[in-house]
Amino acid sequence: MAAQNNAPLPDGLEIAGYRIVKKIASGGFSIVYLAYDPDGVAVAIKEYLPSSLALRRDGELVPTVSRANLPVFRIGLKCFFEEGRALARIAHPNVVSVLNFFRAHDTVYMVMAYESGHSLQEHIQRQRAKGGKVGEAFIRTIFIQVLKGLREVHASKLLHLDLKPANIYLRTDGTPMLLDFGAARQTVNNDMPTLAPMYTPGFAPPELYAKTGGLGPWSDVYSIGASMFACMVGSPPQPADQRKSEDKMAGHFDKLAGGYSPELVELVRWCLRVDPLERPQSLFALQKVLQAAPPPPPQAPRGIMARLGGGLRGLVGRLGGAARPKARAGPDTLV
Repeated sequence: MAAQNNAPLPDGLEIAGYRIVKKIASGGFSIVYLAYDPDGVAVAIKEYLPSSLALRRDGELVPTVSRANLPVFRIGLKCFFEEGRALARIAHPNVVSVLNFFRAHDTVYMVMAYESGHSLQEHIQRQRAKGGKVGEAFIRTIFIQVLKGLREVHASKLLHLDLKPANIYLRTDGTPMLLDFGAARQTVNNDMPTLAPMYTPGFAPPELYAKTGGLGPWSDVYSIGASMFACMVGSPPQPADQRKSEDKMAGHFDKLAGGYSPELVELVRWCLRVDPLERPQSLFALQKVLQAAPPPPPQAPRGIMARLGGGLRGLVGRLGGAARPKARAGPDTLV
C-alpha cells in the first residue's frame, strides 16, 4: 500500500478517559494529538498509525489494514507498545515523559507530558531568518543536555535512530527534550524481528540504509553530529548514501573555519565519519569533549596595545600642554 494521509481522530472524542482537543502533528508513522486527561491536565497522545500499512478515512475510528500488511503492522504495533513501556521507565528531564499507554481502535496510544516550547529546527530557522546563526555556546549547552538524556535511553536498551533538530524540543526555559521515538527500536541485545527503521536523509547514519544493520550507540552519534552540523550551517549534511560514492563534506567543514572553534568543527567531523568504527563509540566520550571549554579567541598582543596607548598619551600631552603630570602606564593601560 502506498503511503497516504490518514484522517485524524475527531476533535472532542473521548478515548480511555482522555478528550481529544486537536491534531498537532502527523507523519508517516503516527499522529499526535493535544488532549486533556480526566483532571483537565494537557497531554500529548501519540497514535500508532503507519500510513504505508494502514488506512483510515474521515468518520472512521478503526484503521483498515490489508491481510498482506497485517503481519508487519502487528510487529510495529508490538514495537510501539514495548517502546512506550520502556520509555515510561525513563525519568529524565531531557527525555519526553511517557505517562501512560493503552490499546484502542485496533491500535496503540502513548500518552506523554505536554510542554510549551518549540523545536530546535524552528530555532535554527528563526536565527537564519534574522541573518544570524546558532552560536557555539548554545550548541554546546544544548547538546550536552541532549547527550545526558540519550545516555538514559541507551541504558534502557533503546536506540533513537531518528535524531534531528525537529525531534529535539526546547522548552520555554531553554532546556532540550528528546521527542518522537517513532523510529526507535529495541535493537540492542534483542533478536526480535523489527520493522525497517524510518530515517531522515542527511541525519541518518550510513548503516541505517543497509539491511545487514550493524546499529548501535554509534548510529545515534552520527545523528547527533548531523544535528550539530545543521545548527552551524542551517541545513543537514550530505545524505550518507551519497557520501559513499562521492563525499563532499570536506569542503563544508572547511567553510566552518573561523565561525566556530576548531575543536567543535573537529568533533562534528568525528561524529560524521562514514565508518562506524571511526566515530565515538559511546555518548560519554562525546560528552567529555563537548564539555571541554574551547580556548578563548586570539587577541591582539598586549605589548603592541601598551605601546599604542603610550603613543596616544604622548600625543594628548603635547596637544594639551606639558603642565599635566604623566601617569605611569601599566600593562593593561590603553588610554
